[in-house]
Amino acid sequence: MSMFDRLESVLKRFEELEQSLTDPAVLEDMDRLRQYAKEQADLSETVATYREYKSVTQQLRDAKDMLNEKLDDDMRDMVKAEMTELAEQKRRLEDQLMILLLPKDKNDDKNVIVEIRGAAGGDEAALFASDLYRMYGRFVERKGWKIEVIDANITDIGGVKEVVFSVQGKGAYSLLKYESGAHRVQRVPSTESGGRIHTSTATVAVLPEVEEVEVEVHEKDLRIDTFCSTGPGGQSVNTTQSAVRITHLPTGIVVSCQDEKSQLKNRDKAMRVLRARLYEKYQQEQQQEVAQQRKSAVGTGDRSERIRTYNFPQSRVTDHRIGLTLHRLDSVLAGDLEEIIHALVTADQASKLEAASGDA
Repeated sequence: MSMFDRLESVLKRFEELEQSLTDPAVLEDMDRLRQYAKEQADLSETVATYREYKSVTQQLRDAKDMLNEKLDDDMRDMVKAEMTELAEQKRRLEDQLMILLLPKDKNDDKNVIVEIRGAAGGDEAALFASDLYRMYGRFVERKGWKIEVIDANITDIGGVKEVVFSVQGKGAYSLLKYESGAHRVQRVPSTESGGRIHTSTATVAVLPEVEEVEVEVHEKDLRIDTFCSTGPGGQSVNTTQSAVRITHLPTGIVVSCQDEKSQLKNRDKAMRVLRARLYEKYQQEQQQEVAQQRKSAVGTGDRSERIRTYNFPQSRVTDHRIGLTLHRLDSVLAGDLEEIIHALVTADQASKLEAASGDA
């Protein structure tokens, strides 16, 4: 099926949905109404772009027809200039339509759960993990999204051994999924008296947050332990058994939460993280079973893959997956991630287009 056959099919389905959404039987069925409304919303950008493309194509035909008429020189020059502009607009819309027809990541519209852990480098790695947490917090703030801490293990000097938080916002996963991997920092630690540059790492995992119906978790598969919440250095910060640790026995996945004073709230938050981790595990297993599936050149899931270096002496940030280097470390750590994420999205789309053309 050609690209334009697919577009005509999308347009036909969109128009069918428009009719269905005025059908009294559908309006009385909330489940069907939500399903059809979401499907229509998902198709709307493609349809709007295709309609614009058809309009531009028709305008270009009309302009070509005008050239066959008797025109004075000024009018002919004006028509030719308009044709040049319309031809460029048509090429741009064709490129946009090719991207819109690429297979969608079904998780792109989901909220996310982010896990940041200090890795190699001891206290300095924990301090760097804290820097990354602030960076993402500021990025979330710039986007107008909401952040919620689920669990945090803070060191005596303000570093982060581990922090788990959720981000709620439209399209959160579509942008933040590229942040999964190992982040490396090169700088002189505050504890280093000799002025030597140290290299430390922290890992970031970005998981789509899933509903209960998407991942089935049986109570019999869980071991749930409660304990007192702890603060920096491990000291107890309350005397009630409000903190919760959940072990998923079939997989060995362990999740804990102590951020809330209520044991019930901590359990709910821990279950959200457990479902996200199980969903990630099942997705990876499915992908491994499909041998012909191509791995994106950008990569979005392997937390052991070194993806980015933050070099303080040179105020440099380098994303190794796409060879992008920016010399504005301060603004990046202040949450200005748009240029990096846009470049990653573009590279991912280019990789998928190349794969799609290879399959054609």
